[in-house]
Amino acid sequence: MAKTIKRLADLKVKRLKEPGSYPDGEGLYLQITKIGAKSWFYRYETSGKGRKKGLGAYPTISLEKARKAAHECRLLRQQGLDPIDYARQLEEQKLAQEQIDKAQVKTFKICALEYIDSRKAEWSNAKHAHQWSQSLESYAYPHFGEVPVQDVNVSLVMSALKPIWTSKTETATRVRQRIEAVLDYAAALHYRAGENPARWKGHLDKVLPRPSKVRAIVHHPAMPYFDVPEYFQSLREMNSIAAKTLAFTILTATRSGEAREARWDEIDLDHAVWTIPAERMKARKLFRVPLSSQAIEILSEMQPLELEGWVFPGLSGRKAISEAAVRKLLKTDHPDLTTHGFRSTFRDWCAEMTNHPREIAESALAHVLESKSEAAYQRGDLLERRRRLMEAWEGYLLTDGASADVLPIRRGSV
Repeated sequence: MAKTIKRLADLKVKRLKEPGSYPDGEGLYLQITKIGAKSWFYRYETSGKGRKKGLGAYPTISLEKARKAAHECRLLRQQGLDPIDYARQLEEQKLAQEQIDKAQVKTFKICALEYIDSRKAEWSNAKHAHQWSQSLESYAYPHFGEVPVQDVNVSLVMSALKPIWTSKTETATRVRQRIEAVLDYAAALHYRAGENPARWKGHLDKVLPRPSKVRAIVHHPAMPYFDVPEYFQSLREMNSIAAKTLAFTILTATRSGEAREARWDEIDLDHAVWTIPAERMKARKLFRVPLSSQAIEILSEMQPLELEGWVFPGLSGRKAISEAAVRKLLKTDHPDLTTHGFRSTFRDWCAEMTNHPREIAESALAHVLESKSEAAYQRGDLLERRRRLMEAWEGYLLTDGASADVLPIRRGSV
């Protein structure tokens, strides 16, 4: 019986040259290719289909080793396992374990730096990456920056957040969100497994008070809308680039960075439209701004100074005017205000002094509609309707409210 099963011998295997498959018995075969290469395989059937599992090349795998490998395959078959699928599962488990082992030296800080670098391209504000790095450097790294990312747990996350949760609630909330994002990134690359300990729902909401209960949200300090006309007209009497930039920002109700970094190739004076590319918008969506006559006048004043394509160039001419320069101008007379606050001022004016619909005001601020159904029906950008609103805003700034679209409300009744 042994001779019938073990048909091959070492010398025979060595001497065989003719291409083909030579059985040794019990599913083991020696295979010889047309170019004379020899290898072993185990043949079996599963679900009525024949399968062949490679066992290695000869002479690296000798006849004795091939028989042992085939015997192991038969044992798997007796257990109801498919040798090929089983080998694949073992390889996947091996790779997963290697990833976990690698993660033991992949620290949270390394993962955070990788994540920040991978997201830079989609962040519209260049300061965003710096803010990410700075906040994690200040609040997360001291507690677990050098800890393997796999070992970051709720206790470590709490050690970073708890000291600032009530004193710097807004900052703490952002730090938590950033830690969560880094840990999700690490999990996606199999550097860690299990639940994300920085996740709010189901984790930190059980051990920390809700941010909204700790401290009310602090909005950007804004100038009351009834004071803006006088301030705007004072800006128009100045001849500095900072004053023109701030006046243009107020007129268009755009974000400071969007206005400061405006380029001439975005401006269409013939159609009175400024098109801000998607990469410079917070929502990452192209946005058209209707330009009122006063906005066009400011642009006309800036045209002779065109440097490197910037509408509002900085002192060197190589970059746009800095945020610090505009902020310095504003804080000279209004130290408590922010440039961004003028968007809130504009929104308050729209709600309290005009008949323009809410969606037009929100669209003018490039806000994404929270209602998905409302957003689905509003597919256009409402440019011409927004143009009428911005012309009314210009009229208010120049004439202290004398506009057909403005409600007849006296300052004393506001």
